[in-house]
Amino acid sequence: MNHALTAGPLGVDWIGMLAALLQVMLIDLVLAGDNAVAVGMAASGLDPARRRRVIASGLGAAVVMRLIFALLAQQLLRLIGLKLAGGFILLVVGWRMWRDLRNEAKAKAEPGAKPAKTFWQAFFQILLADLAMSLDNVLAVAGAALSHPIVLLFGLLLSIGLMGVAANLIAGVLHRMRWLSYVGVAVVVYVALHMIWQGYRGDVVELHLVDAYNAFMPGELLDIKPAEVARHRQGK
Repeated sequence: MNHALTAGPLGVDWIGMLAALLQVMLIDLVLAGDNAVAVGMAASGLDPARRRRVIASGLGAAVVMRLIFALLAQQLLRLIGLKLAGGFILLVVGWRMWRDLRNEAKAKAEPGAKPAKTFWQAFFQILLADLAMSLDNVLAVAGAALSHPIVLLFGLLLSIGLMGVAANLIAGVLHRMRWLSYVGVAVVVYVALHMIWQGYRGDVVELHLVDAYNAFMPGELLDIKPAEVARHRQGK
């Protein structure tokens, strides 16, 4: 498409910006839910007052991290192994959440035991989850909106707003229905494994090792197809 035909009076590619905005909003709607589950899980073991404080503190940290990552988006997209590392960080968060649930169950069974989770433990979990998921969000959004900085900024702020609203609701539900917390842990672990899987395959593409990878795989089901390579290149 001739961008001169789609540009407005100020030379802005309005059609391209609108398309990028729609992509970013869809990405945010998908990723914000996973992020909200992780934050809500970390805060659910606290009383309502501390829960709101730790979620607000986590959102503040998310704003800072996402703005920094947005400014470095072009450099981040070139870094090999970044998404893979984010997946492993999130996997650690999932393990900590599982451990906290077990400790909480023990604390309830022992009268007079100390609280299973403190404010700072919950904040540290949220910080780690934000670090991993902010990377994932910025990499996904940057791929769709890197040529439109305003759309990129809007997408990051939208994702934080969605995450904040959903995290408070999720944390309240999990606090009342603790058995659902195990489902939350499963969601966090799934997202971590998905990031690891996608990060690994993306690194294979970036390192130009697709042929060697496909030859090593036992069947065609796990092969990296040309369409996946094209999607990865387009996202970069």
